[in-house]
Amino acid sequence: MELEKRLSKAKTSLVLEHPFIGNIALNMPFYVSEDVPTAATNGKWVKFNPEFCESLTDDELKFLVAHECMHPMLEHNFRRGERESTRWNDAGDYVINKLLDDEKIGRMPSVGLLNDDIWTAGGGTTNGIYKVLPPTNDDDGSGQGTPRLDECVDAEGSPAEQEQQAAEWKIRVAQAAQAAKMMGKMSAGLALFVGEVLQAKVDWREVLHRFVERCKDDTRSYTRPNRRFLSQGMYLPSVTGEAMGDIVIAVDCSGSIGQAEIDQFAGEVKGIKEDSNPKNIHVVYFDSEVSHYEKFSRDDELHIEPHGGGGTAFSPVFNYLNEHNIEPVACVFLTDLYCSDFGNEPPFPVLWVTIDKDSTDAPFGEVVVMND
Repeated sequence: MELEKRLSKAKTSLVLEHPFIGNIALNMPFYVSEDVPTAATNGKWVKFNPEFCESLTDDELKFLVAHECMHPMLEHNFRRGERESTRWNDAGDYVINKLLDDEKIGRMPSVGLLNDDIWTAGGGTTNGIYKVLPPTNDDDGSGQGTPRLDECVDAEGSPAEQEQQAAEWKIRVAQAAQAAKMMGKMSAGLALFVGEVLQAKVDWREVLHRFVERCKDDTRSYTRPNRRFLSQGMYLPSVTGEAMGDIVIAVDCSGSIGQAEIDQFAGEVKGIKEDSNPKNIHVVYFDSEVSHYEKFSRDDELHIEPHGGGGTAFSPVFNYLNEHNIEPVACVFLTDLYCSDFGNEPPFPVLWVTIDKDSTDAPFGEVVVMND
């Protein structure tokens, strides 16, 4: 077929001109398929629609080939989670297209997404751009009729299998980068990109939401129908209805946490309240002792404001919960972790969100560094 020849030519061109991406493309199975409207990848294969690709120039097809290789490099196929599929796809496209355009790799087709203002507003990351894009209310990936360059399809397999695929992709990226460096064809921009991929910072927001998600009981309830499907006339049970128990949010008010960190943290906790619908959220403010306490039910509007300002001790928080018979399914601390008084490990999981990248040690629980 003519398209197969053109795809082979695009691969060859990438190997010669941009060997980093070319080496990745060589090891990706390509298929010509009318099952996709433009192009699509799930991290294991790439499919190209013949009618769409026929409308592209050779440079645009080269761009599209490179674009499809970038989605699994950036783990877009493995870490969408509960995010809207089209919005996540678009966020990833803004990141990829900016890089390919800066590197002058082919030419972006007219349906591609490229906007410096959106890229900057989102901090140049897929997670950040996703947050600044408006909701699409489109969970089936249809794009509501809007023409798109491609579809970023979720990887197959269990979460553990997807993590394994993501790890294998990191190896591919490292090998391709090494080959390109040996050829003397690794630009500074791509070298920076590779470094970020191989040493990617953990997004604390993702860790926080996954932590809470793991604490859900998967009992499904029709008392709160799944809102995502109501617009389609489908009355389906929600896993977040009556299934989420109480959670505790503990805020370090010793003076080390600034208002900017408080605001970031509060925004994510409000997102948890909306998404996971816990029965109650107990907010405990502490320094060397518990200085303030508030309880928010499902119908209450959540707000987090600092109270106190002395030293730091974590054990009073656990003592307070025990004394007041508060039995949460999880507890999340916002702190700098500069304290040796942790107390005894509680019978529930604990996540420490620390604002200091140099302070990440805790005798129990999971630690994640708050980053921008």
